[in-house]
Order: sequence, then structure tokens, then C-alpha cells
Amino acid sequence: MRIIELDEIDSTSEYLKRLGGEEDVIAVARRQTGGRGTKGRSFSSETGGLYLSVMLTYDNFPASDAFKILVNACVAVCETLEKFSLKPQIKWSNDVLSDGKKISGTLIENILSGPFVRRSITGIGINVNNPLPPELNETATSMSRQLSVSVELSEVKNTLIANLEKQYRLDDYKSRMEFGKSVFVTCGGKRFKAVVKDVEPDGRLLVEHGGKLIALSSAEVSIKL
Repeated sequence: MRIIELDEIDSTSEYLKRLGGEEDVIAVARRQTGGRGTKGRSFSSETGGLYLSVMLTYDNFPASDAFKILVNACVAVCETLEKFSLKPQIKWSNDVLSDGKKISGTLIENILSGPFVRRSITGIGINVNNPLPPELNETATSMSRQLSVSVELSEVKNTLIANLEKQYRLDDYKSRMEFGKSVFVTCGGKRFKAVVKDVEPDGRLLVEHGGKLIALSSAEVSIKL
């Protein structure tokens, strides 16, 4: 797979959109000026972090299986962090935590052709050695902060790229989640407490509330631990 190294770019995912074509390609940037997270949130992308996007083209890949793309990305991130002796956990659906704080996020955009995914662009950001704003001290962390030592960024990059070429299972994703945990769910203007029970193959989160199981879509809800 071709790898494009960039010094500074608005967003590696936006760069790949502009690049187009049918080639499978990875773009990596030292810094992003317009990094984005889920639901349009900005993503701090200062020098020292790993900012990577991968564009893949598919043949006959059912859109109903699209959650597998996120599974692969999140587990690849976890295995990368585990190589550096960290113990990551997945916070449904696309965040990876270390010591209860966000260390990585993933954003996936799929281009559909009828009932099939024609192309996907997966953007991944990992906090490696990059400084974090003071207002994020309670909610975010980095590899260097967790390990109390500077981490070789190129080694993290190469490990992640190698892991992204693997195929993972839903069980690999679920094994890094904490089931039975109480969370606060915000959905349709309502907020309620629920217990995390499982993740469906299509990516919906199963929670228990009021003695009933509810299937939640990440596009519709917000989850707070």
C-alpha cells in the first residue's frame, strides 16, 4: 500500500478525498490544521501526535457489514498501544482510552454504491508525544504521559500501519470493552442511566434500562461513563 508522508495538512482524510482514485493509500501528517472528530467536533492535532488516514476500495462489500471497518481500526489501535505496554480500552463506538482517558479517536466515512460500500476513508489520531490543552487534563491523555517517557513516533506509526493490514473479529473489539458498566445515555433530548450489555454485529450498543434491552446507534446517542 502506498504511504504518503505530509508535513502539514488541513486533514489527512480531506487530503485523501481530494486525491481520489481507486488506489489503496495511507496519508500521514506531522500536524493537522483542521482535524475533525465525530459529529463535527474539532480534533487537536499538534506536532508530536500520530495523524493518519487510510483509503480503501472494496468489491461487493455489503453496507450492512460496514461496522467491520471500525472494528478493524479500533483493534489495530489497541494492539499498537499494547505493544508499548499500555492497556487500552474501547469506549463505544470509536474512542480508545488509557487509564480512563481518551488517547485515540477514529472517524470513518464510507462512500456507498447501492447496498455496497465502494470506498472508505478511516482517520485515526493517537496522542503520542503531543502536548494536550490544560482543559483536557481530566479527559485526555497521551502515550508519553502514560509511560512517563518520550515515545518514538515512527515506531508507533509503523506498528499501526502493520496492524491496519490485519483482519480482526468483533470479539477482538468486544474483549477490549467493559461490559456490566453503568453509563449515562443521552438520546432524543432525554438522559438516563443504563448498563452496557453487548455490541451487535451491526455496531449497535445493547444497554439495559428499566429491565429492558435497548439497541443504540452511535449516530443517535451520546455515552458518558
